[in-house]
Amino acid sequence: MFDFVLSPAYDLLTALTGLTGATLAIILLTVGVRLLLLPLGLRQARAQRAKARLAPDVAKLRKKFARDPQRFQRELGALYAREGTSMFAGFGAGLAQLPFFLVMYRLFVSATIAGQPNLLLAQSTLGVPLGEHFGAVVAHSGLFGVPSLIFLGLFVLLALVAWQSTRLIPEMPDVPMSRLFRLLPYGSVIAAGFLPLAAGIYLVISTAWTTAERSLRTV
Repeated sequence: MFDFVLSPAYDLLTALTGLTGATLAIILLTVGVRLLLLPLGLRQARAQRAKARLAPDVAKLRKKFARDPQRFQRELGALYAREGTSMFAGFGAGLAQLPFFLVMYRLFVSATIAGQPNLLLAQSTLGVPLGEHFGAVVAHSGLFGVPSLIFLGLFVLLALVAWQSTRLIPEMPDVPMSRLFRLLPYGSVIAAGFLPLAAGIYLVISTAWTTAERSLRTV
């Protein structure tokens, strides 16, 4: 039922793979997606700056209306409206990426695409099939085998990007669950442990792009 989306994506990635190799093709496709979503990414960065600027005002409202949660929500909505933002601003870029990520995932877990054998599954990065998972390579070659070390290197890259991303999140001690929000970027490391290698490569490039956008907007 998803062939109408997977088939053109498969044809595009296969054509790129023939020109550049599979790994670079995934990187180029990821960069293309992020360029397409650049306006949303810039809007997200502006929304995050606005929320950080309003954090002291939000803390004052929370303290003032601690016994009246409904009044607090109304006042909070009014505050964000005056500043031209909202509590949910900044989530658009992340949600917009989800369909592209799901397509990438399906391309490397589907044995057939539009009724034909999926030739992308024969592609590899440094000898590791792009459709392989971390658990499978550990089972086949051990934790310190070359394929496992490729995955471990991917996890390290994701952890470094996540660490840099958390440094760009402003401290907001008065905001509930603020510490949890600072840990969210590390979710990409956990996710990569259960995803095909190709999807992990997509995550590295995409999260690095997001972090670079945030860095440029905080300069």
